[in-house]
Amino acid sequence: MSVSQLYKHQQLDLSDDEAIRMYKVMNLAQKYDERAFMLQRAGKIPFHVSGMGQYAGQVGMAFAMQAQKDYFLPYYRDYAFVLAVGMTVKDLMLAVFCKAEDVNSGGRQMAGHFGDKKNHIVTGSSPVTTQVPHAAGIALAAKMKKQDFATFVSFGEGSSNQGDFHEGCNFAGVHKLPVIFVCENNQYAISVPLHKQMAGKISDRALGYGFPGVQVDGSDVLEMYRVTKEARERAVRGEGPTLIEMVSYRLMPHSTSDDDMLYRTKEEVEQNRQKDGILKFKEYLMECGLWSDEQDRELQELQKQEINEATKYADLAPYPKPEDTLLHVYAEGDGN
Repeated sequence: MSVSQLYKHQQLDLSDDEAIRMYKVMNLAQKYDERAFMLQRAGKIPFHVSGMGQYAGQVGMAFAMQAQKDYFLPYYRDYAFVLAVGMTVKDLMLAVFCKAEDVNSGGRQMAGHFGDKKNHIVTGSSPVTTQVPHAAGIALAAKMKKQDFATFVSFGEGSSNQGDFHEGCNFAGVHKLPVIFVCENNQYAISVPLHKQMAGKISDRALGYGFPGVQVDGSDVLEMYRVTKEARERAVRGEGPTLIEMVSYRLMPHSTSDDDMLYRTKEEVEQNRQKDGILKFKEYLMECGLWSDEQDRELQELQKQEINEATKYADLAPYPKPEDTLLHVYAEGDGN
């Protein structure tokens, strides 16, 4: 069989099983997201930030990285990404319920501030984009130690206007660091549409810092995989950073504290919902003969059960003890 006769995932050296697993991960992230939104509306959890509309691109990027080798500094909508590199639905549920077993912060940070030492996920802070210079610093350590891992950092298009983004890119460009900058451009920074945030393409900003920038359709999981894989290979070869602009659409309000109907229409959202990458990839797998409606029904039921079990576990898990509020916040001992 010639290369031209292969399906796209096969041309990219992805096995059929890997393509199916991509679909399963983005579905699971969507189901978690839907449940978390319902839990907040029911008063069971305090707050939720949705990532719906961005999961295909996140999964494509995650599969192009090397789990437990590369370092990841995701932003607060990256549920599918962190699931793909090793976190579990139970981890996500414990975080959103603010429970003591939460691997991110012991229930003391806002959910979405991912942090998991085992899976090389570096926690971020509430001020947006502060993770970008941190990613450049980790990449500098890789270069100084001559280690062949890459650093991945993501952020929204609104926060790409922050100084931290430009400082991180400039430093990484000067030192040719092995870091991949990813702007998940979902068209809205809270309630501000893209055309009121900036002129031109975000990916073009890379030119000012001396490295490539590329704009990619975030609903195309395989194209996101291809571009990220090339960026990673370039990084570990010592050729420096890449800026990827993942163009997607935020299907839900900015957060559960937001009324998005104040600044966009239901018709706009519904039109973009029909273009969601999860639906597109399901159709692709069916065209390849790898997936069926019956398999899909079985998957939905299995993942619903997984979500139910994680929800029940997190709901019953203990909260942090008051006396542990400052645990790991300040250094302990006399400093000797």
